[in-house]
Amino acid sequence: MYSNPVIYADYSDPDPVRVGDDFYMVASSFTYVPGVPILHSKDLVHWEIINYAVRKLPFEKYRKPSHGSGTWAPSIRYRDGEFYIFIPLVDEGIMVARSRDIRGEFELNMLTHTKGWIDPCPIWDTDGRTYMVFAFAFSRSGKKHKLALIETDNDFRRTIGDYSIIFDGSVMAPTAEGPKAYYRGGYHYIMFPAGGVATGWQCCIRSKDVHGPYEYRTVMRRGLSNVNGPHQGGWVTAPDGSDWFVHFQDVIELGRITHLQPMCFTSDGWPVIGVDRDGDGIGEPVDEWNLPVEGAPHYSIAISDEFDGDALSLQWQWQANPDESFFSLTERRGYLRMNCILNDERENLIWYAPNALTQIPQSDHFTAEACLELNAAEDGDFGGIGMIGHQYGFIGLERNNGSMLLKVIKGTVTGITYEGEAVEEDILSLPFASDRVYLRIELRKDKNYFLSYSADGGHYTTVDHIFPLERATWTGAKLSIWAGNRENRTSEGSADFDYFRLS
Repeated sequence: MYSNPVIYADYSDPDPVRVGDDFYMVASSFTYVPGVPILHSKDLVHWEIINYAVRKLPFEKYRKPSHGSGTWAPSIRYRDGEFYIFIPLVDEGIMVARSRDIRGEFELNMLTHTKGWIDPCPIWDTDGRTYMVFAFAFSRSGKKHKLALIETDNDFRRTIGDYSIIFDGSVMAPTAEGPKAYYRGGYHYIMFPAGGVATGWQCCIRSKDVHGPYEYRTVMRRGLSNVNGPHQGGWVTAPDGSDWFVHFQDVIELGRITHLQPMCFTSDGWPVIGVDRDGDGIGEPVDEWNLPVEGAPHYSIAISDEFDGDALSLQWQWQANPDESFFSLTERRGYLRMNCILNDERENLIWYAPNALTQIPQSDHFTAEACLELNAAEDGDFGGIGMIGHQYGFIGLERNNGSMLLKVIKGTVTGITYEGEAVEEDILSLPFASDRVYLRIELRKDKNYFLSYSADGGHYTTVDHIFPLERATWTGAKLSIWAGNRENRTSEGSADFDYFRLS
């Protein structure tokens, strides 16, 4: 048996595909880079991160954080030995990433330069023509509730003609989005969520002609389960022929966690996702179910890091496009050296910092610990750890008037519809006798976290302040490591992190 959620982590907008005995899944990343994580599993339950589709975003805008923009909901498909990942950049257009090696580097090209087109998925028609189905972001396009279809060339390098609206959910399925396309038994099926992230349901439309007209049916809803949404995802078939559906549930502060549902088809060819408890042909999410594949290897997503390698572990993402000036793993072996860089465009707050290194929490309660040595060169040099969200808290060391201070920073973000505006305040500043400190974050199930420090790694002092966990823009809160000069001076200073350990 397995229990839901299969991943308690913010891999939002998941889309799976199977190649042989291997399952792969992609998810959205927004402003965090490398973007579009690629996860691997043998049983749809136990996953590992193996790669990212996007090493850097090819637009100058992303050299700085662009909260709420970046890579939205992707789709992944495999055809003729090649992986295709369709990635929407909500402000720039639809990007296609392709590779014959799922663990290698992906070639990127812009299929469209369109603002507000989101959630793309390719379609291969039976006559050899190719298409893309997509939705619209109301904030950028002024459209919503609609799914659109546009023809492309066979290599997904350009579009052909204009798009057509193939479904208008204004009445029966408002906020239709996230379409994923499939072909079975002579029908084109398009699965999509409607009704909004927090309270919506899963829908399906089908037609024997890719252009329509399409029939509509609701195929999963919350029902009597405790799974709000249940929202956007994708259908995949296991090696034994059984059908499954991966989707997310929004838990607000920690983002959108991953669920797996059994799936079957009715006698007249409509999918039912989850279990139809009342016989109305609409499924409801399950708490547990039989494993899709028994005896498969149990992978897991890395969380701790000793910084012993030559490259960062795959759980880490920057808050903008990475740069070699941000860090080094070789200047001091066994340590992550984060440079105390300035922000050359505005005040050096963590919300604006491209070099904030982040990872997605994998649980609703944990303890994170790090050991830091601050090699300060200028006043304002700071290094520390914390949580990034619309309210955030960091703890670390900062040099001030040539002396070392233990600092706790509280940040608040307002105007969060797009990038947001941040303010920071020091809620604790006290002399510290060493340039080495042990730091701790403790997240509790009540969605509050506490920051602590220690001079010896044994006895910790907890800061007398409760930090409420808050999500970031379109993502859950992120664990983070950061170094910078808070006075925005040019500095040769750095912060060396010996380890980052989670339990």
